Amino acid sequence: MTTSSPYGPFAGRPVIALLASVALMLAAANLRGGLVVVGPLVMEIRAALDISASAFSMLTTLPLLCFGIMSICVPWLTRRWAPQWLSIVGLMVISLGVGLRLVDNYALVILGTLLLGSAIAVLNVLIPGLVKAFFPHRVGLMTGLYSVTLSAGAGLGVYLAIPLLEQFDNWRVPVAMWAVFPLLCILFWLPMIRVKGVGRPANPIRVSLWRDKLAWSITFYMGLQSFYFYSMATWLPKILLESGLNAHEAGTATALINLVSIPFNLLVPIFAAKMTNQRLLVLGTFVVSFTGIAGVWWQPTAAPLLWASLIGVGCGSALSLALSFFVLRASNTAQATALSAMAQSIGYLLAAFGPVSLGLMRDINGHWQWALVLLLALQVGQLIAGWYAARPLNVTPDQDRKHSRQR
Repeated sequence: MTTSSPYGPFAGRPVIALLASVALMLAAANLRGGLVVVGPLVMEIRAALDISASAFSMLTTLPLLCFGIMSICVPWLTRRWAPQWLSIVGLMVISLGVGLRLVDNYALVILGTLLLGSAIAVLNVLIPGLVKAFFPHRVGLMTGLYSVTLSAGAGLGVYLAIPLLEQFDNWRVPVAMWAVFPLLCILFWLPMIRVKGVGRPANPIRVSLWRDKLAWSITFYMGLQSFYFYSMATWLPKILLESGLNAHEAGTATALINLVSIPFNLLVPIFAAKMTNQRLLVLGTFVVSFTGIAGVWWQPTAAPLLWASLIGVGCGSALSLALSFFVLRASNTAQATALSAMAQSIGYLLAAFGPVSLGLMRDINGHWQWALVLLLALQVGQLIAGWYAARPLNVTPDQDRKHSRQR
């Protein structure tokens, strides 16, 4: 994927630029809703499928594994097909995957979950590269809007689930919404096929970053922030409940994680794009995240809303910074896609162990203290990785490094 103009392919074409913005944001809105909508409907879905709690947990664990496995394949796909076509196919597969999760057959539900997770993984990797290709002079703003839309889609999936269930007395209605929505979004992507300068290159070159230290620092930053977010999203309600809060208080605190992150999803990438290096943002993110976890470890019932808000600010800022690094540390769209693929592949595989590891530590020790200490230690590791990633450098592909040594 290449862009001929420093202002992108839409220079002097505000209407098509607006359409491209809408297409990107609509794609982002589909990347979490179809996954998280099943959470509030757990009892209804388990009853319909007649499955255990552990069997149901596969519906949330498998997508993370798909993120890790499929992400690494995306650069290979972009060397064979234009990213616009891959985005359209990805939206179609999301629709199919969600549709299969509506049937009363657990095997087909699992197949749908695998398709859904794989399609989301492809779009997860593609969108940062498309942001750089479509809007190279507005990467901060567009990355911020992408991050906000990603969080908003997740929030909408959870928020609408119970009202739609109560309105129609059928759990399939809120789930089916996320099968129809991607198909409508494809209408905005069809004009993108004709955009010149963004597509499969005539002589595609494989970009490998596996020997680049900067790429690995971004990968670890992405992985540790994902480990942190999915661990907190999974276990914070139970931690607060076991500490003495009632279900309403624990639910309200947990909801704040997504709510308070939204403005930081938008603002952090904008500030990051204007900075020579992003170390101040990395440090600030560490301080609020560490304080939030430390508060839960020290006295969870003292100020649960404050602790949850700090955790949410840290999660939102860290995700936005990771997404920003994909674009800011790459010289071109191919590098941005390769970096996004590497970081999300390793990152989500690491994140998949987060909830499992903390749950296992809770079962072994009978309390959450050591699990929270682990999160505090990993925050230090995330700070170190982010500190290195925030330097004003670009990643160096392995092939460029080899040519430099030969000279």
